[in-house]
Amino acid sequence: MIIIKTDEQVELMRKSALMVSQTLTEVAKMLKPGITTLSLDEFIGDYIKDHNGVPSFLNYHGYPFNSCISVNDVVVHGFPNKNELKDGDVVSIDVGIILNKWHGDHAYTFVIGEVAEDIQQLVRVTKESLYKGIEKAVSGNFIGDLAFAIQEHTEKKHGYGVVRELVGHGLGQSMHEDPQVPNYGKRGSGKKLKSGMVLAIEPMINMGKKDVFTESDGWTIRTKDGKPSVHFEHDVCVRKDKADILSNYAPIEEAERNNPNLFVCG
Repeated sequence: MIIIKTDEQVELMRKSALMVSQTLTEVAKMLKPGITTLSLDEFIGDYIKDHNGVPSFLNYHGYPFNSCISVNDVVVHGFPNKNELKDGDVVSIDVGIILNKWHGDHAYTFVIGEVAEDIQQLVRVTKESLYKGIEKAVSGNFIGDLAFAIQEHTEKKHGYGVVRELVGHGLGQSMHEDPQVPNYGKRGSGKKLKSGMVLAIEPMINMGKKDVFTESDGWTIRTKDGKPSVHFEHDVCVRKDKADILSNYAPIEEAERNNPNLFVCG
C-alpha cells in the first residue's frame, strides 16, 4: 500500500532527511587516509543520538551497525570495520535516522585522494543520474519514467552496470514502504506517481557488469567482477510540477570541497 503524506508530514520528514544530511556533512569533514570505517560508524551513532535521533539501521533485521559504509567494489550494506581507508578508495556512506517517528534515509559517495579518470566519471555520471531520475518524480508520471531516466544515462549512454537486485523505495514511518523504485525500466510502466508520495531514489551503478553477490555475512553486497560501484540517494517528495528534494547535498558538497583529503568529482 502506498501512503500519501500530508504537507505537515512531509515537513516532519524533511527534518529527518536534513538530519541525515547534517550527519553526512560532519563525516565528510573527517574523511582521510588512515581513518577506519568503524570509527566513522561510531561517530555517526553518537552524532545521531546527540541530536535526539535514532539510528534506524541499527538492529534493522539484525543489522549490527549505525550506518552502511561500502568501499570500492562493495555496492551497499558494507559493514564498518577496522580497516584503514587509503588514497584511491571509493566510499559510499548510507545513513538512516528516525526523528519524531519519521525516517530520513540517504547516501553519498566520496573519493579519498586521487583516483583514475574512469572512476571520477563513474561518480559524476551516477550522481547525474540521480537528478535525472528526480526530474521525473512528478505527479502523473510513472515509476518506470524515473527508472528509465536513470538507466538511460548510466547503462545506455555510458555502458555501466545497473544493479537489478537492489532498488529504491517509499519512505515514511517505516524505512521501506511501497512502491519499489528500480533504477531500470520502461517509460510508462509501474505505479503512477501522485503528489505526496515520498521516495528514496538511489541509483547503485557498477563500473563493470550489473552482476552482484552477497557475502557470507548475509549483508555485504559486492560486484561479481570486482570493479567499483557508486551509490547516491536522495529523499524526494513527488509534486505536481517539480519534485521536492527533502535531503540536501549542498553542505555535504561544501565539506567535500573544503577537505583536502577528498577528490571532488563534480
